[in-house]
Amino acid sequence: MQDMAPQRLRWIAIVLVVVLAGAASMFVPAIRTQVLRAAGRTLVITNAPAEPADIIVVAIDADGAGVLEAADLVHEGVATRVAVFADPPDPKDREFIRRGVPYEDRAARSIQQLKALGIEGTEQIPIAVAGTEDEGRVLPDWCDRRGFRSVVIVSLSDHSRRLRRVLHRSMKGRRTIVTVRSARYSAFNADRWWATRDGIRSGIVELEKLILDFVRHPVS
Repeated sequence: MQDMAPQRLRWIAIVLVVVLAGAASMFVPAIRTQVLRAAGRTLVITNAPAEPADIIVVAIDADGAGVLEAADLVHEGVATRVAVFADPPDPKDREFIRRGVPYEDRAARSIQQLKALGIEGTEQIPIAVAGTEDEGRVLPDWCDRRGFRSVVIVSLSDHSRRLRRVLHRSMKGRRTIVTVRSARYSAFNADRWWATRDGIRSGIVELEKLILDFVRHPVS
């Protein structure tokens, strides 16, 4: 029975997203736009003024938008160092490696981009992660080992609310204060996400994941 719980929660989330979209489509255009805009804004946190931190971390899925945001924060004096998560090769990458094709993972590419943007203080978090839940498991112990008191982690905007909830739970009781920051260069537009195919894909997937997180952790 316990094995079925995640699947049931997933279907609950899918149903809720479909109901939301269906209900919105029945409204007059002005109200429909308001409903969809509110849903998009639910995914995105509002950035507070950046406070000084020991280090900036780029979330595993933040890609170029996260790199640019991290570089800007360093130039603004928030921190002097930036860390990226290790990115293990997937089956496709391993096949390229087997065939002798040079492989450059996401972490290596992000570090190169940071250095090209004038950031010399870079490092790679040695434990590979595959997603948000992994980040929530890895980050607390890594911060403890390094003795960090404050960390800023940069996320894609549509992923920022859920990441903050995950890290709020995982960092509870730790001495490190972790602040999640939404990358300003993210492609997701909370006010018009339903107008493009990529926006719809990102919006629906992240709404589903956020609803699942609320269902599993009502108080977070």
